[in-house]
Amino acid sequence: MTDEADLEADEQWDLINTPLGEKWSGRTRYAAAMFFYKRDEMSAETLEVYRICARLDSENPLPIIRDRGVGKDWLKRMGFE
Repeated sequence: MTDEADLEADEQWDLINTPLGEKWSGRTRYAAAMFFYKRDEMSAETLEVYRICARLDSENPLPIIRDRGVGKDWLKRMGFE
């Protein structure tokens, strides 16, 4: 049986993968990123990119994370290597 923490993590995973360009999607991804940051699953530098992109619904934070040379574990987890 899945516990509440697993259900919450699954929901946040769906949210961080909200499609680009949807209204409020940047803010949705940032809120989900904060969840993963608080669980020590994301670095502060990676979270900062999500913050910067929060108001840019069409901006993909993953190439920016890659270009900054941060969040390599996160990029791998997201399937963006």
